[in-house]
Amino acid sequence: MQFKDYYQTLGVAHDATADEIKKAFRKLARKYHPDISKEPDAELRMQEVNEAYAVLSDVEKRAAYDQLGRGYQPGQDFRPPPDWDAGFEFSGRGFSPREAADFSEFFAELFGRGGAQAGARHARGGGRAQGEDHHAKLLLDLEDAFSGATRQISLRVPQLDADGRVVLATRTLNVKIPAGVHQGQVIRLAGQGAPGAGGAPAGDLLLEVHFKPHPRFRPDGRDLHRVLPVTPWEAALGGVVAVDLPQGSVKVRIPAGAQSGRQLRVRGKGIPGEPPGDLLLDLQVVLPAADTPQARQLYETMARELAFDPRQPGRT
Repeated sequence: MQFKDYYQTLGVAHDATADEIKKAFRKLARKYHPDISKEPDAELRMQEVNEAYAVLSDVEKRAAYDQLGRGYQPGQDFRPPPDWDAGFEFSGRGFSPREAADFSEFFAELFGRGGAQAGARHARGGGRAQGEDHHAKLLLDLEDAFSGATRQISLRVPQLDADGRVVLATRTLNVKIPAGVHQGQVIRLAGQGAPGAGGAPAGDLLLEVHFKPHPRFRPDGRDLHRVLPVTPWEAALGGVVAVDLPQGSVKVRIPAGAQSGRQLRVRGKGIPGEPPGDLLLDLQVVLPAADTPQARQLYETMARELAFDPRQPGRT
């Protein structure tokens, strides 16, 4: 996927004001609108202009795009890093997948999931309107799901300054993380969204939980996956091994004759909850190195004494 320079598309500077962006868009729309333009590529150019304006005219999307696009040149190979949008506070406005489909793959990759943030509440009546819900992605350590915690988080809130340029304000909140929280769960902070109108209540702040990459475990809902290295003799003869968990440990029985790739399920040892998740262990048989005379002798003895051919027809 190639990086798109939306500022270049509209022909404006990176510090352009909201009014300058609007004027540039209107000028290009008059030039490339398919109903009136005589340019041979008018329809394609109009799509590009609409896409650039959809991002740069939206203070939140522009701030996220600016943060993500630093150092990239037009046409350069580009993939957004995981959780690139963590720490941004967004309003409930967003593009549905259908709307995003009208734009490029680049746009859809960045903003196509915005529709999941839509659906903010608007309780109206008598001039009162409840404030919009706001959304943010919350990155946690996997260990927090086992013990619970109170975390101080800082959110970047895109705003327009008096000159119509995007600035990032920061607000800090203390968030109570309940034990048993899982990937994708939403923590609701009442009254921390947009203020209401006419004395109506403020909206809520919805924090979607995501876990930071863990060196050993991969969460899947409340289940936990990990690769469990075992020795050849543990795999061949069976045995009991201790497996460290994000909190505590558990003893697991390896069945005799286990092979790499076999999966063991330990029920109830995943992320806590009602019910708790399971621990899924993918066995990986690890061979000792033949880097000493004694080790080489042991391998040579097995080669002589064991009638074993893993490539024998019919063996899986």
